[in-house]
Amino acid sequence: MELTNNMRIVQELVPGKQITLNHIIANPDPVLYQKLGLDPKTDYAKSAIGIMTVSPAETAVITADIALKSSGAEVGFVDRFTGTLIITGSVSEVEAALTAITNYVRDKLGYTCCDVTRT
Repeated sequence: MELTNNMRIVQELVPGKQITLNHIIANPDPVLYQKLGLDPKTDYAKSAIGIMTVSPAETAVITADIALKSSGAEVGFVDRFTGTLIITGSVSEVEAALTAITNYVRDKLGYTCCDVTRT
């Protein structure tokens, strides 16, 4: 399908309480830190990046708080408008943070959650 000037793309968000992406990137290339706006000099030593997308988007603030309190992971980026959370740390710190977040929002807030995946 070819896009023309007359076509438009409509993007919709279906309201729901869910984690739609829950992923650990182990040993990422330093350029990935840079492309994400993270400091590769500081963050590269941390060996893992965790990325999560939640809805409603404001839940990202809660997930950032849980990430900080549940492990040694650090918040690299949080966006309450898109529901995106990016954390950095060791693989075990990032995994502990994502697991704690998943357990909390599933068990306490009644969210539907996808599994934590890893590359």
